[in-house]
Amino acid sequence: MTMTSPSPVPSADWVDPVVMSADPYPTYRRLLDESPVAWVPPLNLYLVTSSRACRAIEEDQQTYSAKLTGDGGTMARAVGARPMLSKDDPDHATERRVINPTLRPKNLRARWAPVFEHNARTHLAVLREQGPDQAELNRDYAAPVASQNLIDLLGFKDVDIEDMRRWSNAFVAGIGNLFDDPEIWRRNDEAREEVDALLDELIPFYRSHPDDTIVSAFANAELPLTQATANINLIISGGMNEPQHAITSSVWALSRHPGQRERALADPALWPAVFDETVRWLSPIGMYRRVTTREVVLRDVTLPAHAPIGVVVGAANRDPAEFERADEFDITRPRQPHLAFGSGVHLCAGHWAARIGIGEIAIPLLYTELPGLRADPRRQEAWHGWFFRGLTALPVTWN
Repeated sequence: MTMTSPSPVPSADWVDPVVMSADPYPTYRRLLDESPVAWVPPLNLYLVTSSRACRAIEEDQQTYSAKLTGDGGTMARAVGARPMLSKDDPDHATERRVINPTLRPKNLRARWAPVFEHNARTHLAVLREQGPDQAELNRDYAAPVASQNLIDLLGFKDVDIEDMRRWSNAFVAGIGNLFDDPEIWRRNDEAREEVDALLDELIPFYRSHPDDTIVSAFANAELPLTQATANINLIISGGMNEPQHAITSSVWALSRHPGQRERALADPALWPAVFDETVRWLSPIGMYRRVTTREVVLRDVTLPAHAPIGVVVGAANRDPAEFERADEFDITRPRQPHLAFGSGVHLCAGHWAARIGIGEIAIPLLYTELPGLRADPRRQEAWHGWFFRGLTALPVTWN
């Protein structure tokens, strides 16, 4: 039997981040076809795009560390310190354990589902008031619902949904600031200062008045204040970004697949599948970072020690080696795991909150209350990003 020697890492110097921000999927397809593990000079990263390789990274914390070298990368810079997602076990598990009780499915259904439905109905009224000629789904519904759900889960008091939206956008931009744009850091730091000032009041309050919110959990955990604050800032970024984009992307996808929309309307049991297929097909988080701790062979390619890696889950979720008809949106495809919420020990802590609050409540409610809901082709939609990706504007109409 002939053994194949590991190959040097291929270079993909043709990758253009500007093109990817407009639409990353043609780039993902070429990387998957030509070099699923590639050095990308414009990003100063090794991009890993195949599903199996991305899973292999998550399954081996000893070799592929979340604890990035130096100051912890853009994530730590954005949120103020290394949050749990920038750590390996046991440190990661210690901090993750703080919020697990709040985010368990049973607690979410019993305690938070009524809150999520109230928020969805409140902002559905705003969307309906705009009317079928003026409504914009992200502005009038998706962002406000995601923002208010997060405000309530965190236990923030007297916080406006627009402030939460601004903070989340600033943190997301900071985490994705691979090119060290000073204006992005200015907005990020301004948001962090505002959140820090709020937490300076809330953390002492929740130490004296504990409840079942996330800030209360961190306030009463045995963690340094800097770590509690960094993790809350991290939750602000992902806790709004992913749910918001799941709403708009679901409506966008169903508008382009009216037959599947009709199937979901006829069988409400399919709404969780709509959510799951949407976040696979249009992953809100496109990439996250890892670093190698030693020289390692991945997909027959040799990576050096201390190699900065981009785990491109947005590409892995459309890997034809893993998913039949990977580039197609199909809510009836056989259920199988995807990487929209990560995997392994770093599986997103809030994925059940998103599945329940968005997949089971916010999205189905739109179609129940607004017959014929669909994207409005008369007005311009807008997409942005690849590190984090979603619709920034989706005009909608209904009958």
